[in-house]
Amino acid sequence: MKTCLIIDLMHESITPLLEEIGWKADYRPDIKRAEILKIIPQYEGLIVRSKTAIDQEIIERANKLRWIARAGAGLDQLDTEALEEKGIRVVNAPEGNRDALGEHAITILLTLLNKVHLADRDIRRGTWDREAMRGTELMGKTISIIGYGNMGQAFARRLQGFGVEVLAYDKYKKSYGNEFAREASLEEIFDKTDILSLHVPLTEETHFMLDHAYLSRFKKDIYLLNTARGKNISLKTLAEALEKGRLKGAALDVLENEKINQFSVEQQHYFNQLIQSDKVVFTPHVGGWTFESYEKINQVLVSKIKSLN
Repeated sequence: MKTCLIIDLMHESITPLLEEIGWKADYRPDIKRAEILKIIPQYEGLIVRSKTAIDQEIIERANKLRWIARAGAGLDQLDTEALEEKGIRVVNAPEGNRDALGEHAITILLTLLNKVHLADRDIRRGTWDREAMRGTELMGKTISIIGYGNMGQAFARRLQGFGVEVLAYDKYKKSYGNEFAREASLEEIFDKTDILSLHVPLTEETHFMLDHAYLSRFKKDIYLLNTARGKNISLKTLAEALEKGRLKGAALDVLENEKINQFSVEQQHYFNQLIQSDKVVFTPHVGGWTFESYEKINQVLVSKIKSLN
């Protein structure tokens, strides 16, 4: 039986699902990088999340490796060019957690607009102040989605019924508008947006894509929803844009540096500003992290691995 190595936590269904298609799984979720380098030459498959960067060093030692399966959507921890050069196939599973992501994006956006986080905090402190907690409706707003793949479309689908206009922009697609969002140019998005939602991968092009120059192109002050990648916008830009009013608020499932006990001095300075702001809602990169998606990701991955045989 062919063997694959699993180096991150997975739902318990992964082993029997792989066995059904002829793969034996060596499940090592606690394995460290040094051990991966030592044993990777013996495996034909590798299943990962995002704990370990699969870089040139690992790839060069993976002499038998035929494929890598990413349990999730993002591929930024994989050196895809090096993998392609070596003929190693890559599959991921955005279909497995897109529904969870769509629901979570709605959740944190409504939390921000309706000040749910603040109301809950105040009531726990013994304060009942209805006027201070007056919210903002979605109805009538224009929501623009940058990146209209699995995640962007899942979010757009869940905006139906709110009475909003949904615009979508995706540089790498053509004729992608559908019943959930209308295809728009960047110029129209800069002109009309009330709420901006990011659904782009982390690449050289999207790294700190939302800088002050980008934000200054919006004709209105906007709300930002980021469930994509933290490095699409820096902590510094977030804090300064909120202070200047270019951002009316931000709902963030991701941060520039998600090791929040290992911030640089500058990152800590701007993070301190953000956590003191009532205009920010945080969650710890759990947009696609539900009990259901944990299992569905396995089903999607194994289906795609089977197609590689």
